[in-house]
Amino acid sequence: MQKNIDKILTNFDHNQFQNDLISWFKKEQRKLPWRKDQDPYKVWVSEIMLQQTRVDTVIPYFNNFIKQFPTVHALAKAEEEKVLKAWEGLGYYSRARNLQSAVREVVTEYDGKVPNTVEEISQLKGVGPYTQGAILSIAYGIPEPAVDGNVMRVISRILAIEEDIAKPKTRKLFETIIREIISEDQPSFFNQGLMELGAIVCTPKSPSCLLCPVQNHCIAFSEGIQNDFPVKTRKKTTKDVVLATIVLQNPRGEILIHKRPNKGLLANLWEFPTVEMTSSTALQIDVLKHFMKNDYKMDVLTEEHLFNFKHEFSHLIWKIAVYKGHTNSETIDVKHSKFVTLAEMESYPFPVPYQKIIEEIKSEH
Repeated sequence: MQKNIDKILTNFDHNQFQNDLISWFKKEQRKLPWRKDQDPYKVWVSEIMLQQTRVDTVIPYFNNFIKQFPTVHALAKAEEEKVLKAWEGLGYYSRARNLQSAVREVVTEYDGKVPNTVEEISQLKGVGPYTQGAILSIAYGIPEPAVDGNVMRVISRILAIEEDIAKPKTRKLFETIIREIISEDQPSFFNQGLMELGAIVCTPKSPSCLLCPVQNHCIAFSEGIQNDFPVKTRKKTTKDVVLATIVLQNPRGEILIHKRPNKGLLANLWEFPTVEMTSSTALQIDVLKHFMKNDYKMDVLTEEHLFNFKHEFSHLIWKIAVYKGHTNSETIDVKHSKFVTLAEMESYPFPVPYQKIIEEIKSEH
């Protein structure tokens, strides 16, 4: 691989590139809450939240999360349900569970200090090569690569790298390249500069090349082929899943909710009783009634179709039909299920699809 790296970096001016990138970042960086200091815990939380999520979306979540859990000790001793509630709406909830699990290890194994070596930090749950590089470089000033999609896009254009970035071995190639060109003196500004460049200038579509501070170093721009990079295979098609869910009220007006399993998609979050439709010809309400009778030991007395909607995940699409019903049962003796008031529902973490349903319910009251 080293021979290939040497070839890629032929005639590449490392020092000038570093100077141009870092100078630009110091002047143009966005004011983001996690950049106020170099607290490794805050850097860690921000980087986990920013995975597959836009900066504008993350900012209020980060502020709220740090307000509730300002230190590793606060997060370590928090109830998981409160952590998931603070994460509610961000998606990819395993990130929150892994973060809390890793933080607890930091408290017990490292006396509450986030590790500052690759050997130690890489062992923490949910901390991959990118996150460890971000924490070590930004918080501790250690010249470790932090390679995410933004960075691969920037570097692939600058150096005209034709390797498929969807392949794991290509990420290794980019990590090796960054190790060669990273600023030893200012690794924090270097890595953040690359991330920032990819976020606001070297964007996936219609990059602002004329505003780019490292334009003179970019092979793709000089050849007018910047839109050909990065090379990436198409992602797999998503799978459609048809669901029917019911907002079921008891005689007191309380609504039945259920906690999802502790493993798998949206683990440990709450939902309304939901069944997957395996037959396109089956009447949804009949399937729902049968499901409620078998799984919840409960009769649905009346029903009303409310609305349909869809929710897209990265790998599948939920197509959900929402119903409203009533039951004579005031209580329920089914594990992880309970009747709650609309006000009480506020304290439970729900996935985004069910939050949409809750908003519709509120609008009716």
